[in-house]
This record gives sequence, C-alpha cells and structure tokens, in this order.
Amino acid sequence: MVFSPTAGVASALLLVTPYTPNIATVETTPGCLTDNFYGTYGGRSIFHLPPTCLEASSIKGLSIQSVSLFPYVANGERQLVWLQESAIDSSLVTPEYEAEVQGFFRWLGEDGYSMGGGQQLSGHQHLLASADEPGVELHFVDLQPAGGSYGLIAVEPSLTPSIEALLPRYWKPYVLPKQPASYLPVPKPAIEHVKNLLETVRFDPVVSSLVNNISLTQMRDDIRWLTGEDEKSGIISRHSFAEGSRVAANWLKERFEETGATCELKTFLAGFAPNVACKYSASEDTTSTVLISGHYDSRGSFGSQRAPGGNDDGSGTIALLAIARVVAHSGLTFRSNVELVAFAGEEQGLYGSKAYAREMRAKDANITVMIQADMLGYHAPGEPPQLGLPMYIGTPEVAQLVSNMSAIYSPELTVGYTAACCSDHQSFHEQGYASTQVFERAGPIADPMYHNSGDLSERPGYDLSQIRSIAKVQFATLLHAAGFDLPGDESMKI
Repeated sequence: MVFSPTAGVASALLLVTPYTPNIATVETTPGCLTDNFYGTYGGRSIFHLPPTCLEASSIKGLSIQSVSLFPYVANGERQLVWLQESAIDSSLVTPEYEAEVQGFFRWLGEDGYSMGGGQQLSGHQHLLASADEPGVELHFVDLQPAGGSYGLIAVEPSLTPSIEALLPRYWKPYVLPKQPASYLPVPKPAIEHVKNLLETVRFDPVVSSLVNNISLTQMRDDIRWLTGEDEKSGIISRHSFAEGSRVAANWLKERFEETGATCELKTFLAGFAPNVACKYSASEDTTSTVLISGHYDSRGSFGSQRAPGGNDDGSGTIALLAIARVVAHSGLTFRSNVELVAFAGEEQGLYGSKAYAREMRAKDANITVMIQADMLGYHAPGEPPQLGLPMYIGTPEVAQLVSNMSAIYSPELTVGYTAACCSDHQSFHEQGYASTQVFERAGPIADPMYHNSGDLSERPGYDLSQIRSIAKVQFATLLHAAGFDLPGDESMKI
C-alpha cells in the first residue's frame, strides 16, 4: 500500500501495526522499523516509514488486514497525540457511554475536522482529511463496535496537556515524541538478571513476616485522607492541575520522609503537579536500583470539579506508603538502592514518568526492576480477588517474577493477564528498563467508577484487602530483587 506525497509539501507515511514484543522480528530491512519508532500505545505500535523501506518490502509476518498505512502532512508546529480507548468490560459499555463517544466524534465533525472527507481504508478505519480549524487536526481513527477504538490527532503543543479533558471517560491520550527514535529493547543482560532472580525464588519466613505487617487500618486512613473522605485534607481533586494535587504531593513527601527515605518534589512541566521521588540508599557499594511506583494524580467525571481517585490511582499510592511504613518499623536496610516514586501527569499521557524515565536513561541509571501499581482496589462481584499483569507492554520475565511471588505470599490472588494498558511502566519499558505493572483484575477494566467523580473508597467493590494482598506481592518482589538486612533479632511487630 503506497501513497503519493502531496505535491510541494513534506509528507510522512505512518505505519500502525499490532503490538509485537520484539520489533526487529517483523522487519526484513534493518532499521526500517527499529530506527523509525514512535512508540507502542495500547495494542498498537507506530512507525514513520521512509519510501525506501516501502520499496524494500521491509515488513514481514503482518497481514495487510492487521496494519494501517496512511500519509501525514508533516507540520513542525503540531504535536502528534494518540487517543486510545481503554480495555473495558462489556458492563461499562452503557448507552450513556456510547452516546458520549458518539458525541465526541460529532463534536469533532462539527468543528471542521472533516470526518466525512476522508478516505475509507477498511472496516471501520478512516483516513481523515485535515481541516482548516486551528489547533487540532484529526488524521486517522479506527472505530471498533466492540470497543478498543483509537485515533491519531495533530494539535498545537500548548493544547496537549488539556486534551484529556475533552475525551470520553474511558479514553486516554498519549503524546508521541517530536521525532521518531530508535527502538530500545531491554538488553539481554538485564533480562538475564531477572531470570537469575526467578531461579532463586523460595519461600522466606522473614519476607513473609515483613509483608504480613502491612496494616489494613493504616491503608484505610491513608486513602480516606487522599480522597478527602475523612474531611481532614480538604482535597477535592488530585487532578494534575488542581491545588489538591500539590497538597497531596507535600503530604506524600512528608510521610515517605518519616520512614527514612530521602525525597524530592521533581517538577517536569509547567502547570503540572510534581513527581514525588523517594530513595533508600544501598547498604552495599552498588549502582543497582529497584523502583516501584504508582501515580497520585486523578481524573473525575466530565464537567465535575471532584476527582477523588480512590482506586485510580489512590490504591497504588497507598500500597507504596504501606510498604514504606513497614520498612521504617522493621528497621530493614536494602542492599541495592530502592526508589519509591509517586508520579503525576499520568492521566494526561504519562508526562511525569516519561520525564523521569528519560532522566534516568540520560544518567545511565542501573534500574534492574521497575514495577508500577495502578488500580488495585476494585473487586468485581462474584469474582475472586485478582492480580492482573500486562498483556502487551512490559518485560515478561518481570511479570513472571511477580506472579511467582504472588503464588508464595498472596496465594489468595488469582493471577492472569489484562489488556488494560498502559500506565507509567511503559515510560521505563520504552527506555530499555525491565518493567511491568500490577493491576486489580485478570481481564479488562470493570470498575464502574473508573475516571469518575465517584471513585471513593467507601463504596461497593472497593476492596482494601485485595489492595493489601497485591501490596504484599510488590513488597516481596522488592525485598527479593533488592536484597535486605534486619537489625539483629528485634521484633518485627508494628
């Protein structure tokens, strides 16, 4: 499939393919894909294709029905943004939501984005003619009747942080790099390191004692403070642009510092709340670092000021706090460096974690394992407590390590894969770090309060015991990957 460039205008051909774990396996001409990579978003990867690669038949193993190739009129003043509908359970696809999605695309059409002027490609795919409307051009959309829709827009850079507010509730934006870059796979030595960790996984009674000291009562207090349910914090919203997110950032920094961590509020983009980055230094002479994280920013209902984020992602944030508190009360020290990071800007497109991961790569930081916790708290009626691991983005060996730890220290969890994608671990995976995510369900998102102002902790389905079970798995994985020592034979009771 070849398109002729517009006369007199610099054009690009963008290729959208299904996700593949190793991009090099689907290119026949070295560099055609691996040197022209925009990233993977949801279950799709995006590439810039030079004409020479098309002529060389540089793609193999992908059927013409599974890929999309379309021209993009290059404009240095526009930013490409991928729009992705989250993998959601059919129970969330209500008539109200469907009307919301239809209204969103109708709004695009009414504002001159020329949906009807595009070229029909196949099925529900449309190549959309760019409009004269300043600010936004919608170039491509794939509307799937059963969900999983996605699209690509080009916007003025100043508008990218606010795109999230315009989307239907289950859609998320992902900002593409200014220019395509080389694909960075996780190096073989890094994968071998994780495989070595897998080979040494055994039940450890000391680890069991430590992880079982995570306090359910304290977790309840923490989440009620972050959501504003206890009426002590005064937080109405932890949206990245809201004042409540700054209140939360300062509170998190203070709580982590109370556990002996060294913390920093790291700004990354004007207008956004900062990342809260906390470190425990290694007791041994090493550069190796294990990083676990969550995101503390939130998203509410369209038109509402309220964004409590009890599950998304207050649940992952309180899991970090719970782990830090056991570290403090037990007096343990880590043999490797350990970082606990609460990211901001996740809901607008992983802004905070992308900035942090790029900084780590620029410093050649030796991050050996990275685990993101996002949405741990919803427990669907009639289902067992679960732990979901990413189907698409991440390092399978790290996911296997987490799964093995769950079988030992939280056997009550049913472990499986989820298409729900993608959280802050993606930012590290793209920088070549071994990473994965932990999620609340081995399946699509089922929480009816997802991206909703009703995302509180005091509601049906919000399960603190499940959060604790997953936090135990995170903590056990951290202890095994980082190594630790305890001070003498002191009691580990809190």
